[in-house]
Amino acid sequence: MCDFGRPTTEPGAGTHLHYGFLVDVPEVRSLIDETRRLTAKIADTQARVDALRPAFGKLLSADNWLPKEYGEPDLTSGMGGGIGQYALYRAEDGSLCLFSLVIPAGAQTPIHDHLAWGLIGVYRGVQDETVYRRLDDGSDESHAKLDVARRQTVKHGEFYTLLPPLDDIHYVRTISDTPSISIHLLANDTACVTRHRFDAQTGIVTPFRSGYSNAKCAER
Repeated sequence: MCDFGRPTTEPGAGTHLHYGFLVDVPEVRSLIDETRRLTAKIADTQARVDALRPAFGKLLSADNWLPKEYGEPDLTSGMGGGIGQYALYRAEDGSLCLFSLVIPAGAQTPIHDHLAWGLIGVYRGVQDETVYRRLDDGSDESHAKLDVARRQTVKHGEFYTLLPPLDDIHYVRTISDTPSISIHLLANDTACVTRHRFDAQTGIVTPFRSGYSNAKCAER
């Protein structure tokens, strides 16, 4: 059973295992409701993600729904570089999450994957995204051969889709003078699943869990 209330602690005051709506506002509920409706209605992943674009764009364009504490850097982040990753909604069965990712000015994420379909868009600031494609067959879990597929600048209100295995490996850098905040809607519990960091130069692949700044992952 999901806990649909607000978390009992604020970020920085200790983390707890939270599910449901950690930010319980109409804008977030509307997107999650529409995601659930379309997931049940549309079997094809690309068609489902395309159908979700209007609802996701509406959340990005809405003002003042994201609490200030969920838009701050986190110096203890599992992503490193002061990057904060704040759960806004988590399905207890791990099938869906919504979170904010805060990247300080000049900082960047490691090259990483997501392992789920979804939508990512910029709520504040400006980001530069570099997307990679794998040139190998993925049979060696510890090594990958990557090539740059594309680069793009993403500004407030703009967003893009994830449809693994295409476009699932990337890194993001803040190019605005202030921290960037991106909103992620993904079909897993992203910060708590074992994903992969990639070194584009050496090809080394390392498993990792980024974790949330405001909620715990279940013990394994």
